[in-house]
Amino acid sequence: MFDIWLFAYLALGLLTGLLAGLFGIGGGAVMVPVLTVMFAAQGFAPDYVVHLALGTSMATIIPTSLSSLRAHHKHGAVLWSAVRGLAPGILLGTFAATFLAAILSPRPLAIFFCFFMSYVAAQMILNRKPSPSRQLPGAIGLAAVGGGIGSISALVAIGGGTMTVPFLTWCNVRLQTAIGTSAAVGLPIALAGTTGYLINGWGTAGLPDNTLGFVYWPAVLAMAAASLFSAPLGAKLAHKLPVATLKKLYAALIIVLALQMLRTVIA
Repeated sequence: MFDIWLFAYLALGLLTGLLAGLFGIGGGAVMVPVLTVMFAAQGFAPDYVVHLALGTSMATIIPTSLSSLRAHHKHGAVLWSAVRGLAPGILLGTFAATFLAAILSPRPLAIFFCFFMSYVAAQMILNRKPSPSRQLPGAIGLAAVGGGIGSISALVAIGGGTMTVPFLTWCNVRLQTAIGTSAAVGLPIALAGTTGYLINGWGTAGLPDNTLGFVYWPAVLAMAAASLFSAPLGAKLAHKLPVATLKKLYAALIIVLALQMLRTVIA
């Protein structure tokens, strides 16, 4: 039975890596709902399936965000001054939000995830882009924005790109640099989020074997390894496939998966 689930984790890692490379959006939107359903099917404690999905997704984002950061840095597409300004708020907001997630039951977490991802999907379908209308704020402003991005990212286990890229674009940062900077910001989000979910789940009774805190490591290792292979393929396909059309289908998939996650938790 374990081999069947290991195969499923590898397949999920391949899919999320492919989608991340194709659309430039982290795999948390797919990983969290699918892992919630998979963990429930494996008989994991119902009170913690969403927490485990969030923590496991955060840990999986670490190697992929590091790889993405290095690639964008090589092309000079990272605005490090913005990263330094956002990072304090990102670290504090992400870490603090994991404590909030730990005291919430699966239902409100699933509801928040469903609503937020539906909003993200709607933005993708409508293809709305913020008009550059101002400059980057100062240190306090950037830290505050980072805190907001980090807090929401921790509650839905994403790398923050869905918020960071529009914010930077709004502040007159060119799109390629905004994407590269968002990739750099994804690493502290993943590190702080993983640390928070490790601490908050430590010693919790009823968690499955091979779990530390709210991080289920067999899934992390399998998904991370698979996604590192498929993400470059997705990036190549982005130049050959009708990405605009596929992005709308991806948005529809996000909504379906989020609703299925909500159904699994509430049922």
